[in-house]
Amino acid sequence: MPRNHDIWTQPNNRGLNGIKIYLLMDNDLKIFCTNTGEYIDCAGGETLQHVYERIKDRIGFNPISVLVNNRDKHITYPLYGPKHVQFLDRNSTQGRRAYIRSLCMVLYKAVTDLLPGKRLIVQHSIGKGYFCTFKHNHAAVEGTTIKTIKTRMKEIVAEDLPFVRYERPTKELIEMFRQQGLNDKVRLLAHSTAIYTVYYQLGTLIDSFHGPLAPSTGHLSTFDLVPYKDGMLLLGPDPDNPTVPAKAGKHEKIYNAFLEGKTFNAINSVSDVSELNCAILNKQATQIIDVAETLHSQTLSNIASEIARRFKKGGARMILIAGPSASGKTTTTRRLATHLKTKFLKPKMISLDNYAVPRVETPLDENGEWDFENINAVDRQLFNRDMAELLAGKEVKMPTFNFETGCREYRGDVMKLEPDDIVLLEGLHCLNPELTEFIPEEQKFRIYISVLTTLNIDDHNWISTSDCRLLRRIMRDHKTRGFSAKETIERWPSVRKGEEKWIFPFQENADAIFNSSIICELAVMKNYALPILEQVPPNMPEHSEAHRLLTFIKSFYPIDSKEVPRTSVLRDYLI
Repeated sequence: MPRNHDIWTQPNNRGLNGIKIYLLMDNDLKIFCTNTGEYIDCAGGETLQHVYERIKDRIGFNPISVLVNNRDKHITYPLYGPKHVQFLDRNSTQGRRAYIRSLCMVLYKAVTDLLPGKRLIVQHSIGKGYFCTFKHNHAAVEGTTIKTIKTRMKEIVAEDLPFVRYERPTKELIEMFRQQGLNDKVRLLAHSTAIYTVYYQLGTLIDSFHGPLAPSTGHLSTFDLVPYKDGMLLLGPDPDNPTVPAKAGKHEKIYNAFLEGKTFNAINSVSDVSELNCAILNKQATQIIDVAETLHSQTLSNIASEIARRFKKGGARMILIAGPSASGKTTTTRRLATHLKTKFLKPKMISLDNYAVPRVETPLDENGEWDFENINAVDRQLFNRDMAELLAGKEVKMPTFNFETGCREYRGDVMKLEPDDIVLLEGLHCLNPELTEFIPEEQKFRIYISVLTTLNIDDHNWISTSDCRLLRRIMRDHKTRGFSAKETIERWPSVRKGEEKWIFPFQENADAIFNSSIICELAVMKNYALPILEQVPPNMPEHSEAHRLLTFIKSFYPIDSKEVPRTSVLRDYLI
């Protein structure tokens, strides 16, 4: 196998058809490095790794990847023209992704070295880790096996082996993957229209990922591999303290929700994108959507039945619903209300937004901006007083928050709970005990809604739940607010920061979890999302994220949105 990083990057190399390739060496080439704020002289064909070695004293860290014209690249990227370059450390958004992708390849090599024939599956995220297991493994992975794999991973990291980047004709790479037994990648690439495909080599092992890897295994010194359920949890650096590995934590209810989704996928014989594409080509999309929507309806019916059971015993008068951005909370709450009516209960909606503190009392974040997601942005004293009086059967004057004036108003709205009435409250903090600290515990029923994506791209590349929600939000913001994809992507880190602080720590408090994802939703959204993402200009920082999402969603065959029922949560996001 050739040792060049890209077939086309090395001077005087022979192409695959025996044609000699000559590359122009431009000694007057300059790039602009945003890390140092200066133009740097380069030789044509020089890689960014070589550039870094010349200026590393001015960079101050060892980069794990680079942005070239706002696109994520491997550090061996060769220079043949002027570029805008930013070296990235492992604590950057792109750097963290490169770190985890690289860890996955190290794990794959360790498993291959120790357990030939075992098929490693990196299934999905759990807390701050990534749940992994072996395909067709009907018994739990033993702790001694996991310990041995972890030891081998440490050896691979200590060897500081390079992740060598190659680019090869897709047809040839398919055969290479077939010889290595990566049939999931063979199926996926069989549907690809790309002439060339990028892959990486670690020792004698090859693999492909949706983004660049680290320069070498030596960059991956912080990690852990621990037993989790019937598999193992791969843990990278803790986001709050990158010098130590993240902790596994307890995520029983989230894990069970993922497990239910994986079981559903298995019944439909669709576990990854290539199998979904085959189902679409075989005109099975309608059936898959119908079954997914029926499952949603059945789950909501079961939740409504449990609420009704508790209600009849004198509890569960207040239903508290929370979930991260673009999880489908509003539509799901409406559908739940319908199911509650079939249980002979009358739901009444209350918006937590109406209990916001006056704008002048809104807490500020570290940048001096209004922090609307802070729990102290809610008048909890007034909220608890009103809810307690409602539950006691009293008539309550209901506030309305005027977002133009930033003040609370009373417009004559009153509410009183009749014997069969039940309160539905949707809001950011609904699972946080501080919100309802004065409400009797037996009166509360908590529901967590999220998009727990259970579809893999292939065995070693999963679909991030955050990516699905970001795509939903991009489309919703474009549809309802006229926002561009750039604007939504720009706001997303702030949204995620609020979720990490105010939602995710309380998700296990839920009495029920509703997974609003639909196995083929990205195939449905594809034709809507592509033109919106393509509008993010290359000279904007948000282009990096838009391009990544574009590359990822192009893996799907499209499904006509006419196949989606009117009541589906996806309807909120389709234009």
